[in-house]
Amino acid sequence: MEELKEKKELIDADGIRRALTRISHEIIEKNEGLEDIVVIGIRTRGVPLANRISNKLADIEGEEVLAGSLDITLYRDDLTTVANQPIVHKTEIPFDITGKKVILVDDVLYTGRTVRSALDALMDLGRPQNIQLAILIDRGHRELPIRADFVGKNLPTSHQEVIDVNLKETDGSDAVILKEYCD
Repeated sequence: MEELKEKKELIDADGIRRALTRISHEIIEKNEGLEDIVVIGIRTRGVPLANRISNKLADIEGEEVLAGSLDITLYRDDLTTVANQPIVHKTEIPFDITGKKVILVDDVLYTGRTVRSALDALMDLGRPQNIQLAILIDRGHRELPIRADFVGKNLPTSHQEVIDVNLKETDGSDAVILKEYCD
């Protein structure tokens, strides 16, 4: 079995904070404010990122922005290859998304398949006015025609490399680390 080896830290905690601040300002600018904006994170690391963006939007504009979490496990197109008994977490969106501008948040955009699954899951919950995608890291290699509206950092990678996003809420510290498969 191939082993993953850490190559280098690409972004530190301050870099993540700055990227999320910039994304938050871009969301406000593109939408001319926060009217009808809700922020939804894709489990797992999209959730703390969504909460951070929601809090930054509220700090900048002085009004609360609702945040939720979306579990896409049952919407995955690779479900049978993931596990015999996949672990399903709870989707927690305690508000109606119909007519809302949904900011969908995830940590890494790679093939686009996770986002496609999330779009399917969201459409089962209501009919948003629109869905905008906010991604901390876009690493390229799309298999589907999906592009982020807001990107923290574009980090082109090879297929042998992995982008590992660590967040305080899930991993104890903030960093984006490049790893590589080695024999």
